[in-house]
Amino acid sequence: MNRNAFLKRSVFSAAALTSLPAFAHFSSKNEKNDQPLNPKIVRQGEGQQVNVLGDQQTFKLTSDDTNGLFTLIEEVNPPGTMIPPHVHTNEDEIFKVLEGELEVTVGDETTILKAGDLAFAPKNVPHTWKVVGDQDCKTILSVFPAGLELMFEELGNLPAGPPDFAKISEICGRYGITFLT
Repeated sequence: MNRNAFLKRSVFSAAALTSLPAFAHFSSKNEKNDQPLNPKIVRQGEGQQVNVLGDQQTFKLTSDDTNGLFTLIEEVNPPGTMIPPHVHTNEDEIFKVLEGELEVTVGDETTILKAGDLAFAPKNVPHTWKVVGDQDCKTILSVFPAGLELMFEELGNLPAGPPDFAKISEICGRYGITFLT
């Protein structure tokens, strides 16, 4: 790129940033606790792996990494894996499918997400998901704010065998999650 084109693009970019609304600011600090965020690179295959009642999760970024701003989890599950309808009172979730197919219901809408598709499940809106099709589904789950990974760790530490739904409901309830079935 020549110098004039670079300068012209830089001026337009600066003008675009100054036109953002007041709430759209960017910071490398979490204003809640004013701690600086540290950069982190997470490679394929890295992260804490947890089996949450059959949901195979790898924590890529946790509350500790983001000062409580968000959690990022990779899920890779075979067809038939599902989570029953439930509601979060504290977190918003985004499901982005990287591979395979995921049937998602958010509120009253049910659809099948394929690679590149995503669904937004705001707090207080019922949602559920199920891996469909004939191949594993790889999904990135983003949770805002962070902390839900603590619940997933608790669930992952439950004894093997048939799930104790009363215990699962008690754990999830402490994190503001209610099952609808």
